[in-house]
Amino acid sequence: QVQLEESGGGLVQAGDSLKLSCTASGRTFRNYAIGWFRQAPGMEREFVARITWDIGTTYYADSVMGRFTISRDNVVNTVYLDMNSLQPEDTAVYYCATTRIFGSTWAAHYNDWGQGTQVTVSS
Repeated sequence: QVQLEESGGGLVQAGDSLKLSCTASGRTFRNYAIGWFRQAPGMEREFVARITWDIGTTYYADSVMGRFTISRDNVVNTVYLDMNSLQPEDTAVYYCATTRIFGSTWAAHYNDWGQGTQVTVSS
């Protein structure tokens, strides 16, 4: 059983940047894709970005394309989400999770959810 832990959230102003981390313990991410999702109060969990661990193929939601970058570090078994030009609408709890359905952006296809990290962007 893998355990995921997100970190790096915080309170920032519009236009600022943050870097989130998702670290796995228990096993590696090999043969999985790792997704970042976010959930604002009263909203459904929303896909943000995805990376396949073995090859590093990435995919982004339209709302973050060009502003967010997902990457991985095999040595420390960690996936990152670099967030630039943050806007108030990016405010949410950000989660990472794993999937073997590599093309999916549907939260129901993801497992091993972490506890999340809060990102708050003030205007």
